Amino acid sequence: MRPGKGIDDRVTLLSAKLLPLLWEYYKLYKPATYLFTGQMGGKYSERSAQLVLKKAAMKAGIKREVTLRTLRHSFATHLLENGTDIRYIQSLPGHNSPKTTQIYTHITTKGLDQIKNPLDNFDL
Repeated sequence: MRPGKGIDDRVTLLSAKLLPLLWEYYKLYKPATYLFTGQMGGKYSERSAQLVLKKAAMKAGIKREVTLRTLRHSFATHLLENGTDIRYIQSLPGHNSPKTTQIYTHITTKGLDQIKNPLDNFDL
């Protein structure tokens, strides 16, 4: 895949639950350079990754358009909903500005009912 905007690669977290599955895959297929290779043995093309995602979305019954960027946005939104500080989330998708990351705050309303006005801490 080509690098992200600004020639920056994207970084993400590896699930501890996924690691044993990846290890089994590695032992079975013994990839030399890339963990997952394309049809010609090189790295996976961006187009191939898009097609795999579209096929998975169809199998899951998802009707709306799903893109690789959708995965990044969904991941960040779930992190936010699970209480991860937005400053940490900012570094994962490669955002330089907090304003770019704040787009996820309008997507989720989880926890809004838990927010307490600071004035409520004072006796009036």
